[in-house]
Amino acid sequence: MTTIRLTAAQAVVRYIEAQFNADGERFIAGVWAIFGHGNVAGLGEALYAARDRLPTWRGHNEQTMAHVGSAFAKQSRRRRAMAVTTSIGPGATNLVTAAALAHVNRLPLLLLPGDVFAGRAPDPVLQQIEDFADGTLSANDTLRPVSRYFDRITRPEQLITALPRAFRVLTDPAGCGPVTLAMCQDVQAEAFDFPEALFAPRTWHIRRPAPDAGELARAVEMLKAAKAPLLIAGGGVHYAGATDALRTFAEAHAIPVVETQAGKSALPWDHPLNFGAVGVTGTAAANALAERADLVLGIGTRFQDFTTGSWALFKNPARRILALNVQPYDAAKHGAEMLVCDALVGLERLGAALEGTRWPAPDPALKAAWYAEADRVCA
Repeated sequence: MTTIRLTAAQAVVRYIEAQFNADGERFIAGVWAIFGHGNVAGLGEALYAARDRLPTWRGHNEQTMAHVGSAFAKQSRRRRAMAVTTSIGPGATNLVTAAALAHVNRLPLLLLPGDVFAGRAPDPVLQQIEDFADGTLSANDTLRPVSRYFDRITRPEQLITALPRAFRVLTDPAGCGPVTLAMCQDVQAEAFDFPEALFAPRTWHIRRPAPDAGELARAVEMLKAAKAPLLIAGGGVHYAGATDALRTFAEAHAIPVVETQAGKSALPWDHPLNFGAVGVTGTAAANALAERADLVLGIGTRFQDFTTGSWALFKNPARRILALNVQPYDAAKHGAEMLVCDALVGLERLGAALEGTRWPAPDPALKAAWYAEADRVCA
């Protein structure tokens, strides 16, 4: 086995440099950094050496750096992400709110906070949390509940397994979210003979799981039995690249579409079947359709309370929910019939099974009245 001698920090940076998406772009577009106690001598040195290939941007607040990373991932439809490195102590804890946002919204974000000395010789170091009952705790443990994957790197060789695990989570359509690799500050500068193969360029392809045959058959049966179906488009439509499939499906079957906040523009705003945002911050047109719908078909939505009006919005006593989602956790919410699959694949399979089925077109006066009222108020 051919090896290459690198510090742990250099290994992290070199690995990040070699990870690409299916479009040939580096998955991590760059690293946001505030350097201080716990990351300057290790990650700071490694990032400086790679500055021509992997840009590092200096922020002024750790939370805002992570928020920018989340926004970039969302606008990139989760095809790319950013990394954030901080010092130990308040630098790390400032990440918590932004990490929670990314966690809630299933957005990839790589967090690389500095951590305590694994060897513990200089304990307690500046800003080190000292727990009287647990010597393993550090400030970075605040990031555990808001990380989809968390690992504290106390030996350089742990990166051989930790880094691929981290990128598996960052690129997984169902398990996507923040990843925290807490980098012990002495370990960052510790050298190790890493297998050279670890740093070979790798392309991460997004999985597109197809629906289970039984779930698909039950979904089709539910749709065919419905008299007033409504489609709620969530962020998963964008992340799956399914906006064209959504339009084709809605037009073929004359099903009105309403949008969550994350699903905005899944269908063009002026499309006759797009009745706008739904729920607490929704339009009167969208909410009127939601109140009378007997089947709510959610595509890539986690059905949060602003979307459902805390479940008071869907007033039809016969209302049923069909949830198409790549994440079973979201597909099973509130007793929904599950259709666990990729949004693009799922819409195509549903469309094929429903060929020739068409519902009465929604009343365009609902949308016209809403825009007329909005224009009056905003004039």
